[in-house]
Amino acid sequence: MSRIVFVLNGPNLNLLGKRQPDIYGHETLADVERECRALAKKLKLEIRFHQSNREYEIIDWIHAAREEAGGIVINPAAFTHTSVAILDALHACDFPVIEVHISNVHRREPFRHHSYVSMRADGVIAGFGTQGYGFALERLARLIDEKKV
Repeated sequence: MSRIVFVLNGPNLNLLGKRQPDIYGHETLADVERECRALAKKLKLEIRFHQSNREYEIIDWIHAAREEAGGIVINPAAFTHTSVAILDALHACDFPVIEVHISNVHRREPFRHHSYVSMRADGVIAGFGTQGYGFALERLARLIDEKKV
C-alpha cells in the first residue's frame, strides 16, 4: 500500500491563526503543514498537503488520491456540514480516511454537529487543536502498516 497521504483542508483554513484565534488557535496553516511534514518523515509517510476554498478542487484532490495515496486526512471545514459531493468522492476511495476538526464541533452551534464526511471516515478527531492532524497521521501510518501484513 502506498505511503503517500493527502492532507486536505477546506474553506477558510488559509486564515488559520488570524480568523477566530479564540476557537482555532494562533498556529497558521503553514505551521500545521510544517508539523505534518516533520511527523510524516518520522512515520515514513509522504505528504501531499492542500487547502482550497473551492469544493471542486477538494474533490479533484480526492480523485487524485485514489490513484496514488494510501490514505487521506481531511479537515473539510464548513464543507463538513454541506457537501454530499465530497462524501461521494470519499466513498470512491478504498483506503482509510481520517476526518479532523481543530475545534470540538459538538460544543458549537447545532448545525456543526452533523458531518457528511463522518459517514465515510474511518475515524474522527475533533477538539485537539492542530495536534489532531498529528494524531490522524499516526493512525493512518498504523492502518497502512497493518494492510501490509
